[in-house]
Amino acid sequence: MELSTIKDAFERVVKKQKLCSSRSQEVIDLVGREIEQALTRLLSAHDPTSPVDYRSILAELKLKLNGIGPIHLLEGSHKELNGNLSKYTKFLEKSLNPDISKAYRDVDFDHHIENQLIANHFYRQGSFDLGDGIIDEAGEPESTILKSQFVVMHQILEAMKVKNLEPALNWVSANREKLNQSGSNLELKLHSLQFLEILKKGTQADALKYARTCLAPFASPASPHKEEVLKLMGCLLYPGRLDSSPYSEFTSPTHWEKSMEDLTRQFCSLLGQSYNSPLSMTIAAGLEGLPTLLKLANVMAAKKQEWQAMKQLPVPVELGKEFQFHSIFVCPVSRDQSSEENPPMLMPCLHVLCKQSILKLTKSSTRTFKCPYCPAEASAAQCRQLYF
Repeated sequence: MELSTIKDAFERVVKKQKLCSSRSQEVIDLVGREIEQALTRLLSAHDPTSPVDYRSILAELKLKLNGIGPIHLLEGSHKELNGNLSKYTKFLEKSLNPDISKAYRDVDFDHHIENQLIANHFYRQGSFDLGDGIIDEAGEPESTILKSQFVVMHQILEAMKVKNLEPALNWVSANREKLNQSGSNLELKLHSLQFLEILKKGTQADALKYARTCLAPFASPASPHKEEVLKLMGCLLYPGRLDSSPYSEFTSPTHWEKSMEDLTRQFCSLLGQSYNSPLSMTIAAGLEGLPTLLKLANVMAAKKQEWQAMKQLPVPVELGKEFQFHSIFVCPVSRDQSSEENPPMLMPCLHVLCKQSILKLTKSSTRTFKCPYCPAEASAAQCRQLYF
């Protein structure tokens, strides 16, 4: 959804609000000064050498305030601001269509999968009571294995928040082989953090002993992490004062945050789960595609056509790369998406069409046809299925 116009309209309202506030303050200051001057003259009545006429002072103040007309000035600026706010509200209602039910399609869901998806989302977030509540209310069998694993993950993360790396290191040690197969350097990150904590709170000798025991395997000539470990060893020159040393970058809290994120990613990967919650990804993808679907619904309604029963949308719904988990081929001839029944076929000229398009072009398995994109000719038998 294009939000630049909404942002511009909002900035105009903000500018008007600042102008209104400035004008109001000027009026308040002006009225305040007149009242203070009148008050000063009234207080001088205690001086017998300069008698004061109270009535004349108050009458003069009244005339000055009426001349300023503060109520009229304030009403004018606030009326202008309220007009702009009203226009902005109408603009928002027009731009951000609140009735998203137009994009709704009555699709059959597997409610068991749906309930498990929601419950596992809460387990993943560490909201175990909410997850249990969903399972109980839906009457679903409890997924004790997945829940127990997420309990372990959050216990490790909570310990890391207070700089306790022992649970994380124990988990990494127990899963070292699998982590190495995936090319993870999580173990090095955790040992580096522990080394730095020892150097900040302990002695140089303790840090050196820990490095020889836990970091030495990562400093071998064949290790790709040798340079990183050697740089860490430079920290030994500044025990207790790393924050003011040339190696102060190692003390940044972002290293802890990135390590916690990496641990979560690796933990989910070993569970066969994605790093991002499937529920949150589904909602995010839906929100990104919603403007296109709303526009389609409005166009179809204007043409008095029903799009709810369509098996395929007449327009593409573009999503970001973060929502693309596998390649999808759409035939450039028929515009149909490939499937098991209609797989993509590679022609000898290296152009790709769907199987049904090739069969329609050949009319038979022996007849040759001309490629729609180059002068080459081929037969259906010469085309090779790519996947499925």
